[in-house]
Order: sequence, then structure tokens, then C-alpha cells
Amino acid sequence: MATKTHPVRGYAYIAAATFLWGIAATLGRAAFTGRLLPSGQAIGAIDPLILSQSRTTISFLVLLPVLYWRRGWASLKLPAGDVVRLALLGVLGVAASNYFYYLAIEKTNVATAIILQYTAPVFVLLYMVARGLQRATLQRVGAVGLAVIGSALAIGTVGVGGFRLNPVGVMAALLAAVSFAFDNVAAHRILARYDRWIVLLYTTFSAGLFWLIVNPPWKLVAAHYSEMQWGFLAVFAVVSVLAPFSLYFAGLQHLEPTRAIVASCLEPVFSIVLAAVLLGEGLRPAQMFGIGIVLAAIVIVQLPERDGGAGAVIEPIE
Repeated sequence: MATKTHPVRGYAYIAAATFLWGIAATLGRAAFTGRLLPSGQAIGAIDPLILSQSRTTISFLVLLPVLYWRRGWASLKLPAGDVVRLALLGVLGVAASNYFYYLAIEKTNVATAIILQYTAPVFVLLYMVARGLQRATLQRVGAVGLAVIGSALAIGTVGVGGFRLNPVGVMAALLAAVSFAFDNVAAHRILARYDRWIVLLYTTFSAGLFWLIVNPPWKLVAAHYSEMQWGFLAVFAVVSVLAPFSLYFAGLQHLEPTRAIVASCLEPVFSIVLAAVLLGEGLRPAQMFGIGIVLAAIVIVQLPERDGGAGAVIEPIE
């Protein structure tokens, strides 16, 4: 039965999800470089493609038996039309944004890939305005703009070497932004009909199938990863997909897409703060200023409009 939405709860869910994604970014850095873990052991470098593939596939393999045990098989069946919609969400949203993001990193650098991906709030706002679901008010446009600028400053793109422009890399990063925007809009809509666990089950399933086509199982076997590396991949799946996406989808049940995706710009903020605390990386004044701008954008976008409208918000199912 639908209950009243709670925007504060929605922002709390989004913040928790982005915090976990920030942790995942730090773990991913260890996986790409094979750096030492806190225990003093080296995990060995892991290919980015396998890291992307395993995190959705393992999440599905963990979630399926849990939901089957708690709810039964009948409750997991959906109409064919909704299965197709969720498959598109998994492939064009979750898998595509991940694939294009890593392609952008390969062709440019992390800073360029992140800042271009976090132009996603712009695409969400444009879509919502084009569909007549929201008005392009000064408040919304200003909040989206501040979120993008703040993210750019927070990840340290100011200065020499911050950006690395490559046509393929730039296009990949922009496609990652479009995919992330699609993820927010499409997930928001489907969450009006199904709870977040069903949505997460089908999106990870479809994303996992997509990755099996891109990278067949025999290539995984040929990688000859150790038990420690597979253990790392299992932990990474929970931290980067299973837990944060369940929280993010819960947030989307309380917030309309523009507000949710502006709040998602906390991810680069958490990433650089965690890197400073855990990895000893410096935090420059421009980055601190950028963090302040992102926080200001989140506050601005959630303020009531002058006409009293709060945006199109769905009723949570749970």
C-alpha cells in the first residue's frame, strides 16, 4: 500500500548510496593497480571489464536466492512488457553507463570521465522539461549548474592536466552521462509499480546477460584470478552495486529524478574525501570549495518552489 513520501528520507538514502560508491571508487583503484590492502596483502591487478561484469553478475546471483527464499518464485514473475522495460534499464542504464565510463577513463583520464559523466543532471532536467513534467525554473537550472561546477572542482579538474580531451573518450563520457540520466528517469517510473528489490533483481540480471555477451565465461576462466581476487570481486559487488543501488532506488521512491541526480553528485565528493583520509591524497582549496558548491546545489534543489510545487514525486510502495 502506498504511503506518504519523505524527501528527507530520500536524500538520506541517496547520500548513503553515494558514500558506498565513493568507497567502491577507492576499492576500484586498488583493483586496477593491484595496490596493497589494509591487511598488507596485494590483491593483484584486475581488468576493468571483469570488474564491471562481475559486480552486476555476482549481485544478481546473491539477490536471486534471497528473494526466492523470502517471497517464492511466483512473486518474482512479471508481465513480459515490464521485463522488457527492466531489461532496457539494466542494459541501457546500469551496464551502458558503466561501460562508457570505463571506456572514457581508458581514452582520457579519471577526472575527464567523472566530470563529463556528472553532466547527467543536465540531461535529466532537459528531459523533464521537454516532457512537460517540470518547468525550467531558475532554481532548478541553478541547482543543476552548481552541481556540475561543484563536481568539477571537487574532483580536482582545475589546473594543468585536469582534462584530457580525446574525441572517443569525450563521446564515451557523454554517453555515460546520458545512460546515467536514463537510469534515473526510467527507474523512477518503474519504481512507482514495483519495489526496489524486484527492480534491482531484473536490472542486474539483464546487465549480467549483456556482459556475458561482451565478455563470455571462457574469458573469465582464462584470466586465472586467485581466490583472494574473487573474494575481492564479491565484496566489491556488494559495495558498488547490491547495497548502493538498493539505497539509490529507495531514494528514487521519495524524490523526483532531478533532485535525486543532483544529490548523486555527492559521489565525487565522497570519493575525494575518502581518498584524502584513507589514501593520504591531498585536498586542495579548490576541491574544498567545490564540495561546498555541491552541498549548496543539493540544498537549493530541494527548496520549495514559489508556486508551491514540489515536482513529480511517486508514492513509495514499501
